[in-house]
Amino acid sequence: MSPPPFRADHVGSLLRPAALLDMRARYLRNEIDFAALEAATSAAIEDAVRLQERVGLKVVTDGEFRREAYHSYFFRQLGEISLDNPPDEAAHGRGAQPQATINTRLKWTKPIHVQDFEFLKKRTKATPKITIPGPCALHFRGGDPAVLAQAYDDMDTFWDDVVAAYRAELTALANAGCTYVQIDETAFAKFGDPDVQAALAARGDDWNTLINFYIEITNRVLRGLPSSLTVAMHLCRGNRGGKWHAEGSYETVADRLFNQIDVSAFFLEYDTPRAGNFTPLRLVPKDKMIVLGLVSTKSEELEDKDMLKRRIEEATKYVALDRLGISPQCGFASVESGNPISPAVQEAKLRRVVEVAQEVWG
Repeated sequence: MSPPPFRADHVGSLLRPAALLDMRARYLRNEIDFAALEAATSAAIEDAVRLQERVGLKVVTDGEFRREAYHSYFFRQLGEISLDNPPDEAAHGRGAQPQATINTRLKWTKPIHVQDFEFLKKRTKATPKITIPGPCALHFRGGDPAVLAQAYDDMDTFWDDVVAAYRAELTALANAGCTYVQIDETAFAKFGDPDVQAALAARGDDWNTLINFYIEITNRVLRGLPSSLTVAMHLCRGNRGGKWHAEGSYETVADRLFNQIDVSAFFLEYDTPRAGNFTPLRLVPKDKMIVLGLVSTKSEELEDKDMLKRRIEEATKYVALDRLGISPQCGFASVESGNPISPAVQEAKLRRVVEVAQEVWG
């Protein structure tokens, strides 16, 4: 496949080097200036590019090294907006959902990730991928009350601002030459969890209606974008510090998700039984690709190649092999503290993805 996604792909974030985390801590203590932090971050990203090339990937990201978390950086560029992670008491297992605070209207004033793309483009012959949070993330993490608490008087204006901001950013990326963007959308994978459904109902949202509305908003963002830009969607049930937020099959959303959202590929979390089985893939249309997230970023255990091949073969009962790929189920560091695995295991897992893809697809 020449256009993305690739047979061997990955979701985006990488473990931050300890030295970079130390530099960020020193910056927050006013011990170094921003220029010093930026220099250290750029050097770390160059190392991350070499890592991705070394294992054989044809796609590279900046590891999201300039962000504290996969979602918060983007929204902060649009106003006084935050997605805060509440403290977790459990050492593992199910973590607490982030909560949105919206103090001003969303407004796109300049490109957010164009410089990140250009930085990568100058340093690799592989395809740079830019990752952004989904357009429905703020609402999913707070609902109408969070939107109307301070910044907005009506929901229509909020959604118009969201769509305008996302379209401006995606158009700016395409105009800069970016060909590959991944939307990290956690809501759709969580709608099948009864606990999530109950939480949405408690704040006044019908989860089944919300699915349709989120699809409509996403398509408003994507409609009419330059044809040079491939947009994929990654679905996740939570990935902070090795913890998760939800469980449940894709069956609840599969038909609408696969057939109505105007993206060309889906990255699906399939590393644990919490995601259910492959039967929802029977609903994937023939013009879309599925990247199977079979390798866990939460566990130190390196997946067996034969096991991964068997799982890919099982998925071919529902989707043709030429429309499948393989990746880790999520990033290795959705927040800068990262998941509980070592850099060596991270590299081994990325290399395993490439090895399996080469042996399955050639």
